[in-house]
Amino acid sequence: MTPSNTIISYVVKPVLFLLCLIPLLCLVWGALNETLGANPVETMTRETGEWTLRFLLITLLITPARQLFNIPWLIKIRRMLGLFVFFNAVIHFLTYVWFDQFFDINEIIKDIIKRPFITVGFTAFILLIPLALTSNKAMMRRLKKNWQKLHQLIYLIAVLAVLHFIWLVKADYEQPIIYSVILLMLLSYRAYHQRKKAS
Repeated sequence: MTPSNTIISYVVKPVLFLLCLIPLLCLVWGALNETLGANPVETMTRETGEWTLRFLLITLLITPARQLFNIPWLIKIRRMLGLFVFFNAVIHFLTYVWFDQFFDINEIIKDIIKRPFITVGFTAFILLIPLALTSNKAMMRRLKKNWQKLHQLIYLIAVLAVLHFIWLVKADYEQPIIYSVILLMLLSYRAYHQRKKAS
């Protein structure tokens, strides 16, 4: 049974919005109560980065879930989830440039050039910006077929984000491997679906 647009707009979306804010609220609570560990900046950077990746993978999961389980209304929450990807990415980036680099542009540029995990992370962030700016219906109508082509960048962004996480981790690779496997499954499903559609 498909929920009505009213339920989606006034129940599902508000509840989802509040749930998506929980990770940030937990970080703010931890910062106020000094429970983020010995290095709170590192904790904030890591947590916002991981939640960016989690929201990204959840957003990519919407289309397969909608198609495999015949849940058409899921498409109505994809835009919100996508914007939370960007929201968390902005917080992740600001945490780095503000609390880690203190807005030292020269040091930031050196970091981007010299450290591969920051290079790919920064590239992923830059690519997210046009997707966030064109996520509304007005831009969909204006760009038409080009909108879909532009938003296919999300797959490249996801690869870069996972690579960013893999190169960042120095010891425990369990989580990067899990994220890599999930992304590989999503990309494989997309490739299979595209071939099936073309045949």
